[in-house]
Amino acid sequence: MQSNKRPGPTILFIFGGSGDLNYRKLTPALYNLFLDDWMPDRFAIAGIGRSPFSDEAYREHLLEGITQFSRRKGKQNGQWKEFKEHVCYLQMDGDNAASYHLITDLVKEKELQWGVHPNVVFYLAVAPQLVPSIASKLGELKICSDTSSTRIVVEKPFGHDLKSAHELNELLTSMFAEEQIFRIDHYLGKETVQNILALRFANALFEPLWNRNYIDHIQITAAESVGLEGRGGYFEHSGALRDMVQNHILQILCMIAMEAPVSFEANEIRNKKVDVLNAIRRIRNEQVHDFAVRGQYGPGWKKGEQVVGYREEKGVNPQSAIETFAAAKFYIDNWRWQGVPFYVRTGKFLNQKDTHITIQFKPAPHYAFPAESADSWRSNRLTISIQPNMDISVRFQVKRPGQSMNLDPVDMKFGYEESGGEHAPEAYETLLLDVMEGDATLFMRADQVEAAWKVIMPILDTWAIRKPEDFPNYAPDSWGPDDADALLARDGHSWINTVQTKA
Repeated sequence: MQSNKRPGPTILFIFGGSGDLNYRKLTPALYNLFLDDWMPDRFAIAGIGRSPFSDEAYREHLLEGITQFSRRKGKQNGQWKEFKEHVCYLQMDGDNAASYHLITDLVKEKELQWGVHPNVVFYLAVAPQLVPSIASKLGELKICSDTSSTRIVVEKPFGHDLKSAHELNELLTSMFAEEQIFRIDHYLGKETVQNILALRFANALFEPLWNRNYIDHIQITAAESVGLEGRGGYFEHSGALRDMVQNHILQILCMIAMEAPVSFEANEIRNKKVDVLNAIRRIRNEQVHDFAVRGQYGPGWKKGEQVVGYREEKGVNPQSAIETFAAAKFYIDNWRWQGVPFYVRTGKFLNQKDTHITIQFKPAPHYAFPAESADSWRSNRLTISIQPNMDISVRFQVKRPGQSMNLDPVDMKFGYEESGGEHAPEAYETLLLDVMEGDATLFMRADQVEAAWKVIMPILDTWAIRKPEDFPNYAPDSWGPDDADALLARDGHSWINTVQTKA
């Protein structure tokens, strides 16, 4: 095993310990951290839930999740036997304040056993409506007053709108210090998302060109090839704009657009992101039609399989006006980005699973080249693919071999898998390690969450009032409604769809 600087002694309490997020993501991530020698020398993981489990039955349940969903499969040469001894289960109801002594009892037990006060992490892997009740009861525990060693992790969605997000922030900050609150967005843990900062600020090749003088426009696509997958009840109260744009996509936009930090200290990075969100031009309600497009998929065929429309999905209102596709155009009113459009889109049942960022540069002057060169002339482009492929490619012009001065676009590509990226940590591995270390760089601060809501609230408010007349308006296996193409066509642009080489 490699020698890593690991966090100090830690107890991780997972509310929703018998739930899907822990089964598919959290425990597989923690086990991989253990295999890679990143877990503390002394640690304990306590799943909390209402389902009846003995410790051993709970461990076997989690092993099934690891075997099915981890980037590594199975018991890894017997190391599971060692790892599982750190795992236990606390059967308790998060609404019952009397049962919270089980938490403090375990902390005291480990404190005596280890001879040191441990870091205590509370991960709320529960439905959003349960967060206030659990957080309030945790805030009453004496151990939570220790701001240096106690942390609480809250999953998205963080609020349903600006008002509810503000109320949740007020509740959390009344019981915890801001440095204790880790609002998690798993997209920010992805390797290629983190690499945006390295690409920009570690390379003199890019940063001087990263502005309105050289960049024509920027596109961010987060396309899903699947439908609801049984999440109709959740999606009816969310929609694509809340589910993806308010958090994942706007966070990516911030990393693309932020100014250079003076350090990589957590609050310095987050200050720069908030500056971007505050600089995004607010869309007036009467302008929403010109700046945002919504869609909803109907029945049709997806890769040779017949699928139902959104309104026929389980848990969905047959007259639902909830969008399963959203696209928008944003402008950032500051010196670096004035006049550069940022186009974003996301949707269900689109042509392929594909999350990528495209930086489209302005065309170079080509008057010196012969006329026939113009036929194949393409502007320079930088593409950052996040999933399913992880790569970064640069498109530039070269002379075609031969006696004539003919030009062709070619791509220079860096692929993570070719560079050992198959061993790259999953997003939750990175983020859980950061929580244990107390590093909040990749987590959202209260003002950041509320600034993101302020960006999209005019769109949400307008869509709530003006019900669509043409839903459903796109077919499965397409790239969304025609209006999304028109959004860019009005500016002389078109959506860039990358060609993926794996499912």
